[in-house]
Amino acid sequence: MMPVRRLRPDPGHTVLVDDDLGVRLVRTADRAQEVDALAEALERRVGLAGVLADLTRDARPARVPGRAVTWGFRWDDEDQHSARWWPQGITTSAEGCSTGVLDGRRVVLTSAYAKQVGGVHMGSRISVVDVTDRDRVRYRHVLLVEATVDGTGAVELWPVRVHAGGIVWHGEHLQVAGTARGMVTFRLDDIMAAPVEHGRDRIGRGPDGRIATFGHRYVLPVRFSYEAQTSRGVEQLRYSFLSLDGGARPVELLAGEYGRDGMTTRLVHFPIDPDTSVLRTGREQEVTPLRWSTHGLRGMQGATVVDGTYYVTTSAGRHRRGSLWVGTPGAFRRHRRALPVGPEDLTYWPATDELWSLSEHPGNRFVFAMDRGRLR
Repeated sequence: MMPVRRLRPDPGHTVLVDDDLGVRLVRTADRAQEVDALAEALERRVGLAGVLADLTRDARPARVPGRAVTWGFRWDDEDQHSARWWPQGITTSAEGCSTGVLDGRRVVLTSAYAKQVGGVHMGSRISVVDVTDRDRVRYRHVLLVEATVDGTGAVELWPVRVHAGGIVWHGEHLQVAGTARGMVTFRLDDIMAAPVEHGRDRIGRGPDGRIATFGHRYVLPVRFSYEAQTSRGVEQLRYSFLSLDGGARPVELLAGEYGRDGMTTRLVHFPIDPDTSVLRTGREQEVTPLRWSTHGLRGMQGATVVDGTYYVTTSAGRHRRGSLWVGTPGAFRRHRRALPVGPEDLTYWPATDELWSLSEHPGNRFVFAMDRGRLR
C-alpha cells in the first residue's frame, strides 16, 4: 500500500487537499458478458422507461412531521409497515437527466435494503416513483441482482447485499453506496423483465430452468464496482451516503460517513468524467478524491451541496425527529426537529429549489421535499 502523506489544511481548516489522501476507489472489470447472458435468459431489457410504463403501486400524499417539510407522500400499506425492506437512498431525474425530466416525467428513485425475515435475505432494491402529478404518485420496485455464468454457460442470479444508504443517478448510470465495500454501479438501460409467477422466496435458476427473483417483475444487474481501499494507517472510508455536487464544473460526486461515538465523519468529493457519467479513473483504474473534510457531523445520514453550501441530515433515534444542518464543514447551523423521525439520504432538485429526502422506520416512512430558500 502507498505510504500515508501529511495533509495540507485549507485556510479555513475544514477541507484537506493533497495528491494522496490515503483514500481511493478501484474500478473492477465491466460485467457485460454476464449482463448479456442474463438478458438472453430473461429475453428482454426494458430499461427505466419500461418500468415507468408499468407502475402498479399507489403512494398517498401525507402531512409529514418536520418543520422544514413542505410536501411529501407515504408508501402503500405493505411498504409503509414492512419489517423486511428499509428505505435509505434517494436521487431524482434532476440529477439523472440534463432536462430534469425523463420522457416528460419527474422521477424519483429510492433505495432500500432488506433485513433477514423468515430465514431469507433479499439484498437490496430500488423503487421507481413518478411524482409528475403530486396528487397521484405511483411507483414500482426493481430488485438489484448480480449475474454469474458457470462453466457450461448457464446464468445464475444472486442478491446484491449492500446497505444502499445513498444513491446517485447520473446519465445512464446508477451508483449505490456499499459502506465498507465502496460503491456498486448499474446501467439503468439494463433493467430487465423477469417472470414472477413463482419463487417469491428464492432467487436464481430453479429445477425447471426458470429464474426466480424474489417475486419481483423487474431486476437490475450489477455492471461493475468501485472497491474501497486505503493507505496504511488510514481508517477505511465508509460510503454511507452519496449525492451530486451539481454546482461544481464538472459535476462531482459527494460521499460521506455515518458515524457516532468517536467514529470518523468525513465528507469526500470524487471526480466524475463528463463524457461517461461515471467516476474518472487514473492509473490502474484508481479513483482518488479531489478534496475532503474531516469536519462532518455526528449521525450524518445524507448530504448534498448547492452553490458551495452543504445541507446535511442527522437522525436522533427511533422516536425523536431529525435535524437539518446548513453551512460548511466546521461551520454548520442546526435546524432542530426540521425532519421526521429517521431521515436518510438527501438530494437537490434545482428546477424547484427543493431538497428531497426520505425516512426509514416502519409506520413513519415518508418521501418529502423542503423549500431550500427557507433554510439559512
